[in-house]
Amino acid sequence: MNAISTREKVAFLRRPEAYAERPRAVEAIETHMSWVFLTDRGAYKLKKPVRWNGLDFSTPELRRHSCEEEVRLNCRLATGVYLGVIPLALDPQGALALGGGGRPIDWLVQMRRLPAARMLDRRILQGGLAEAEVRPAALHLARFYAQAPPVEMSPAAYRKQLAEGVCGDLQELRRPELGLPASRVQAIAEAQLAFLEQRAALFEERVRKGRIVEGHGDLRPEHICLADEPAIIDCLEFARDLRVLDAADELAFLALECERLGDPRVGGWFLDAYREVTGDVPPGPLLGFHRRYRALRRAKIAIWHLVDPEVRQPEMWRGRALRYLELAGSPT
Repeated sequence: MNAISTREKVAFLRRPEAYAERPRAVEAIETHMSWVFLTDRGAYKLKKPVRWNGLDFSTPELRRHSCEEEVRLNCRLATGVYLGVIPLALDPQGALALGGGGRPIDWLVQMRRLPAARMLDRRILQGGLAEAEVRPAALHLARFYAQAPPVEMSPAAYRKQLAEGVCGDLQELRRPELGLPASRVQAIAEAQLAFLEQRAALFEERVRKGRIVEGHGDLRPEHICLADEPAIIDCLEFARDLRVLDAADELAFLALECERLGDPRVGGWFLDAYREVTGDVPPGPLLGFHRRYRALRRAKIAIWHLVDPEVRQPEMWRGRALRYLELAGSPT
């Protein structure tokens, strides 16, 4: 029997009758790594059979494992949102079926659909956001960091990891065909590497104090729901090394993204809650380093879209990369 293509799977999952809840309609959203199908009450994520940049979803077994890891890891910060892993199967007549019996040919993450109007990115863009609306989510995140066990790592290994990250981003961002200001990128990266050398004790102290934990890995406003029971979704399940970091790193990243969306106050609210709950006060220069580190990383991810031959709105992605370089601030 011929293999069922991703196109056929997506066509089936677009149909309301594919779902036990029989939704009125299904909204399909494509990303680089997956397809997400939104029903009236649920969300279902089908991972694409892709392999790149340390990510491997090339076989059904690998996709199933990634789905299971996504559920396991996201339950840490999104209680009751991730419902489990559901099979996409072929029934005895060779027809596709979601859940139930039959021979599984793929796997989806099943989630409870969150209210789009309560996601932090949407609220920032709407305007009028108050600290009281954000505080429950900020405290929820702070408690997570307070309870996270330290990851065993030598100070030298931690600084080496950060230096390799800076060098890797620099290598990509100064590719001539991408058209970014190479001298600007070079100056930021060189300043970051110099900071790592000159302020080595700052990073070593973070390791000694147990501030390196297994965090979220992709803490952006679009992943934070400000519902009555806050939820933080979509952690990086496929790469543990990207989740092992300083909580100050994630908070600096979140602050960067909130400022990019137009409200620099929000990052401060999350940082205040973190200080209150954990008693940890990350030094300003450390937060500045992580802000620039994340700005370079996000610029790289944005400009990578131009390498995709099917990229939509290339000028939007170029503009976003330039905006991240602007947000990195003056090299120090």
